[in-house]
Amino acid sequence: MVEPLFVKQDLALSSEILLSGLEAKHAISVRRMRIGEAIAVTNGSGLLIRGNVKELTKQELVISVTETVQEEPPALSFVLVQALAKGDRDELAIQAATELGVFEVIPWSADRSVSTWQGRKVDSGRERWQQIVTEAAKQSLRTFIPIVHAPVSSKELAKAFSSFDLVLVLDPTGTASLDAVKLPKEGRVAIVVGPEGGISPQELELFEAAMKINLGKGILRTSTAGPAALAALTLR
Repeated sequence: MVEPLFVKQDLALSSEILLSGLEAKHAISVRRMRIGEAIAVTNGSGLLIRGNVKELTKQELVISVTETVQEEPPALSFVLVQALAKGDRDELAIQAATELGVFEVIPWSADRSVSTWQGRKVDSGRERWQQIVTEAAKQSLRTFIPIVHAPVSSKELAKAFSSFDLVLVLDPTGTASLDAVKLPKEGRVAIVVGPEGGISPQELELFEAAMKINLGKGILRTSTAGPAALAALTLR
């Protein structure tokens, strides 16, 4: 049986680890961990500690460490630029992308985004997305938790293209397929996904420097396009 994974950002090397707060509450009240059971903890940045529950109360538990692993970040990482979408479609996209190994997430306020983040919603929306990718990372036992960046406008996104080694814009009008994509051996690859109404002509002009990718005859929803492209690319 694979041990459940919990997050402790200030995780340090030690023979015993104290888990408290919301993570401990989840372990004790929801997962109903018991003394002697196997458990794992990560700091979200590659450090993984395995052990067994040694002591527990109603609010915290002590883990006796049996193994420590420091994983290295991948040489080539994928960044999902996900347009804000109505309902939970954008949240479904970032959740699935996390399970598939995405390393960073950038919320994008596109021209045709029905949902918008303004005022206080900027911080609350970003916190919500960070919570979603954190839970997805724990579920898929990832030691690297994706970073959710501040939301960007279309102009800000276009300016940020220079920080990536490759930018793929998913659009039905694109002439290239994923088979034509030559991935770099290292660096950052951005996958740009538009909202329900698609990427506007004005935005496509702004994104002239990016590679326009057509995923096939069918039109995928904003909730599935990014994960579908990510799955195909990670297999390569």
